[in-house]
Amino acid sequence: MTGQQRVLLGVTGGIAAYKSAELVRLLRERGCEVQVVMTRGAREFIGAATLQALSGRPVREDLWDAAAEAAMGHIELARWADCVLIAPATAQCIARLAHGLADDLLSTLCLATDAPVYLAPAMNRLMWAHPATRANCGTLEARGVTLLGPGIGAQACGETGPGRMLEPEALVAALLEGAAPGPLSGRTVMITAGPTREPIDPVRYLTNRSSGKMGFALAAAARRAGARVLLVSGPVALSTPPGVERIDVETAAQLDEAVHARIRDCDVFIGAAAVADYRPRDYAEQKIKKSAASLTLALDRAPDVLAGVAALEPRPYTVGFAAETNDVERHAREKLERKQLDMIVANRVGPGRAFDTDDNEVLVLWPDGSQQAFGQAPKRELADALLALIATRSGLSGHGMRP
Repeated sequence: MTGQQRVLLGVTGGIAAYKSAELVRLLRERGCEVQVVMTRGAREFIGAATLQALSGRPVREDLWDAAAEAAMGHIELARWADCVLIAPATAQCIARLAHGLADDLLSTLCLATDAPVYLAPAMNRLMWAHPATRANCGTLEARGVTLLGPGIGAQACGETGPGRMLEPEALVAALLEGAAPGPLSGRTVMITAGPTREPIDPVRYLTNRSSGKMGFALAAAARRAGARVLLVSGPVALSTPPGVERIDVETAAQLDEAVHARIRDCDVFIGAAAVADYRPRDYAEQKIKKSAASLTLALDRAPDVLAGVAALEPRPYTVGFAAETNDVERHAREKLERKQLDMIVANRVGPGRAFDTDDNEVLVLWPDGSQQAFGQAPKRELADALLALIATRSGLSGHGMRP
């Protein structure tokens, strides 16, 4: 969205509510009309008089406001808003929205509006990492809700980590510039994600521990950057990011076939999938019974999807991933050079690292010898940073169509 827009600002009951006053001021400074809606909990942290003075409009708090148009305040506000921003969005607020509850003014109007909804999460780091919160956020994102943040830093509880609400300046920039043409507008990005499964018999297969979370975060980030996104995914338990075209596969051969069927239309290829290096030579049509003391499997090389894309002429800007358990930089640079990639993203894996987690820590390498490290951060934030790097380094940043 751009300036001169109607922003409905929801304020919920978290300590970060004090930042909402500055948020209102900045939005008004950028030419927006702002209508504040507070929850009962928000009143414990900031006064309505402050927000009313800054917004120039009476703060709305009550679902049963007799002064509202036809006493249907939620419908009136839902129609008025060009967008809804909830900042701070507490864990409770996120849970209520994910489950479709509508027992106060703010949650009810979120159900009644067709305007885009943005959430600025703010909570303790453990609350943010809790599986219930992660599942609720995934549900909302799958429905088209946009999460802005959270950031990483010191928290009011005295702890440090992800869960801190983004600063008002960052929220305003994301809100007002989010619908502007992104750095990859007009481009097509293909991303592979998740593991592959190589069948041994009808009930067994070889696979790996990839959850697909990084690849799916990259797909969502590419969409936010304005790209058309093709996501080729192995078997994962993740929802498709809004606006992303998903192609499901199981084996390395199926992934290779799906990639090459569409790769000629792509400007960027990001190989984030953990593709099997080897697959069983023979497939047993019946379940292999436990009889001998040992079992030997003959394995053959599986298709090298990343190397195949890098060998195309012409080819898209090709980005690989290197998951390593030791000597991360050395192994990643060898892979970068061996497969003639444009860029590689390396990370250390192992118990509690990278796989099945919401955070990651990566090292980005280029053929010219340069590199850039990203410390531990949520995969969503890393994905946005990586897409920004790809847009810049590939020379595709801009708003034109594929040449």
